Amino acid sequence: MNRQKAYNLIAIVSTMGIMAWMVTDYFGGMIIFLLSNALFIVPIFILYIVSLGDTLVSIGRRGFKQNKIKFIFHGLVILAIIMTNVFQSDLLKSKRILTATLNDDLFHYTLVLRENGTCENEVSGTFGFQKVFHGRFKFQGDTIVFTEKPYDNDFIPYTLLLDRNENVIFINRDRDGKFNTTKEWLNHFEIQ
Repeated sequence: MNRQKAYNLIAIVSTMGIMAWMVTDYFGGMIIFLLSNALFIVPIFILYIVSLGDTLVSIGRRGFKQNKIKFIFHGLVILAIIMTNVFQSDLLKSKRILTATLNDDLFHYTLVLRENGTCENEVSGTFGFQKVFHGRFKFQGDTIVFTEKPYDNDFIPYTLLLDRNENVIFINRDRDGKFNTTKEWLNHFEIQ
């Protein structure tokens, strides 16, 4: 195997490894996977940086034609980064009508309600943990009713009370089924 083929192979392997690591962001977070698989990810990352440097120098010396394989694969990583950021932004989504947050000891919950009746619950945790739950909602007066709950357990109930005077969304009810409208720990989202 000549030197050019070896550098092409390094570019292909390292960019595929970086893209696989980027995909882990959709399954809990890149930091968590870095900590749990550091012996695999760190060498791939170092190999990618070396390969990117080699590609830039080689393009400067010999041009694109000699380095098109390396350029294509490194371009795919840049394209993946751009597409991931566009996909995670609000550019392709319905307009936000309400955003509220709830913080506990380990997690940060951001509830986003949109004009088209969809909602997201963006959960962020320690060590870069991130997960987004999608759902649907409708307003019934000052009550938010989820037709599809944006969570996978009973932490957020199917109905929430929107209190615009207090600038909060209450989530807990008392024994009589009435919403507890006293601001307490973990019983409300703060509207932003």
